[in-house]
Amino acid sequence: MSDPIIIAVPKGRILDEALPLLARVGIEPEAAFADEGSRALRFATSDPAIELIRVRAFDVATFVAHGAAQLGIVGSDVLMEFDYSELYAPVDLGIGHCRISVAEPADMAAADDPRGWSHVRIATKYPHITAGHFARRGVQAECVKLNGAMELAPTLGLAPRIVDLVSSGRTLKENGLVEVETIAEVSSRLIVNRAAFKTRARVVPLVDAFRRAVETMDAA
Repeated sequence: MSDPIIIAVPKGRILDEALPLLARVGIEPEAAFADEGSRALRFATSDPAIELIRVRAFDVATFVAHGAAQLGIVGSDVLMEFDYSELYAPVDLGIGHCRISVAEPADMAAADDPRGWSHVRIATKYPHITAGHFARRGVQAECVKLNGAMELAPTLGLAPRIVDLVSSGRTLKENGLVEVETIAEVSSRLIVNRAAFKTRARVVPLVDAFRRAVETMDAA
């Protein structure tokens, strides 16, 4: 039997939304996938020729770009941040909707106008997106790289502003922050390794199956 097709999926909220879509494509993970106590990262599926790996969202793009996985599901924020030339993103899956926003303490925002910024210091896990966004506006951005707990940066004096993913805005509100600018709208995409797209016979039919699954969900 040839090597299985490996699909990289992210931990967390996107995965919860992706599972019904995977089921529509005919891919259901083994029982251990749902076991919260399991430390396994690689799983068989209902299709013996397809396996899933469950990794951090930022790592999905890396696994697929370097050919360790042939397909993946990841937010468009990750694609914008890394911009891997080896990746092809043929299908917007219509899940994982959120946005990348600039936020700052509410008391600062009350007297602040983003149009007047010339230099900003920002804590973010998206330094590439952040620097590019502000460069296009002629604003110099000093980015402090963080991988989490972004909302602590302003209160602890690390940086007065943050750039992060925002969905409901509840986390910002609970930490005394407000959105002052939206950089980009985000949704989850099916990504494919370009070499695998050309050389693995099963990949193109899988992409078509995901596209049809999205269309049927939209029509439902």
